[in-house]
Amino acid sequence: MRPNLDSLSEEILQYIKSENIILFRSMSRAADQVRFIDWDTDHEPDFRRFLECAMSLGVRLIHFHNREFRSQHREEALAMLEDLGLSREAKRELERRIRDLAIYEGFTCAVELTFDYEGRVYLYEMQTEWYEEWQDILDDLELDTEIDGDEASGFGGFYSNN
Repeated sequence: MRPNLDSLSEEILQYIKSENIILFRSMSRAADQVRFIDWDTDHEPDFRRFLECAMSLGVRLIHFHNREFRSQHREEALAMLEDLGLSREAKRELERRIRDLAIYEGFTCAVELTFDYEGRVYLYEMQTEWYEEWQDILDDLELDTEIDGDEASGFGGFYSNN
């Protein structure tokens, strides 16, 4: 898998333009309280098939979002890590995993295409492997936060500004 999805984003934008599809640059719709119908990118990773499906249904409006990994995401995670009552060793391990991802700052880590059809939202999402590692780290932090009793903090704000 690609370490960066910038070229994929460009390919998508060029294809959308060439097919006269209406592009709506949106925030991530993943935060919406909607159940998505996910495109199987493992077996059919070509975004063109997803967009052809939308066009076959008569859908011309496509929501596009690409997510960039920023230093503030790591900084916020490190700050949350300090507040957890983890053992020194566990804290050090999570901190190392967070710091290791610094090499990806500024890279596109996820690309999301969605369209609406008959009250349902269809989703094509491609993520880098290192972004999946990032999601695992956030899950670990969130689990430890809930164990510490601070369920009010979450990670929803990490990507809301992109």
